[in-house]
Amino acid sequence: MAKALRVASWNVEHFKDDPARAERVLAYLKAAKPDVFALYEVEGKGVFGPLVQAFPGYQFHITEGAQVQEILVGVKGGITGFFSQRLEFQIGQVSLRPGSLLTATVAGINYSLLFLHTKSSADPIGLGLRDAQFQKAFRLKEVLDAQAAGGAANFIVVGDLNTMGLDYASGIAIVADAEIARLAAEAGKAGMRLLGKAHPATWSNGSRSRYKPADLDHVLASKHLAFKRLHGAEVDVLGWPALTTAAERDAWIKAYSDHGLLVFELQKLPVPI
Repeated sequence: MAKALRVASWNVEHFKDDPARAERVLAYLKAAKPDVFALYEVEGKGVFGPLVQAFPGYQFHITEGAQVQEILVGVKGGITGFFSQRLEFQIGQVSLRPGSLLTATVAGINYSLLFLHTKSSADPIGLGLRDAQFQKAFRLKEVLDAQAAGGAANFIVVGDLNTMGLDYASGIAIVADAEIARLAAEAGKAGMRLLGKAHPATWSNGSRSRYKPADLDHVLASKHLAFKRLHGAEVDVLGWPALTTAAERDAWIKAYSDHGLLVFELQKLPVPI
């Protein structure tokens, strides 16, 4: 099948006014050749110059609000993109990031991509807010399904979903794998599935950290959508997860980010007659 969209999703930790780092990060992103990309934790205007220089001809959209960290989405020229900022994903908390919804039209077919950076916390409030954000995503799919021909929207949720579980003060815990399993089960009820990745962990604070690498970044997609396999999986994970030695990983994390770069290639659907 032919490609519809090649998408990249990357949490670039505290991405702000450091021109040298911005140029380095954006060169790495450009090498992934995305048609659409999302960057999370954009915090400073210093990324603007390197961004437009690295991606000429792209359209850009950035979330706005009281939150410090924004989601920036880029769309390659020639692709019709309709953006909307989804405030419901703040769950009434102005410090949380809104969602960024892109509807991209390719060869007459609409593909809706929701980019999310959900609540980061392993306490009960954090887990509860994340779950509420996930439920908002599934309800959005219901709305899009109702509007789609055939009743099934071409819907993808992607981003830093911060699936870190629960570490409660009383000693009660929900491990991260359990939170991810529940997310996958809830996605299944909504007609979606959790895509497999080339590497299980997407975040690391380095080999000297007391925290182990974690599986925080995910892609959920409508069950009828197909994806090209990249390095044996539907979602490739570039950066430190693809490196073999601790020294290589630590150097990459220092130079770029504590998150790996997710890349997936959505296959084109047939145009309805």
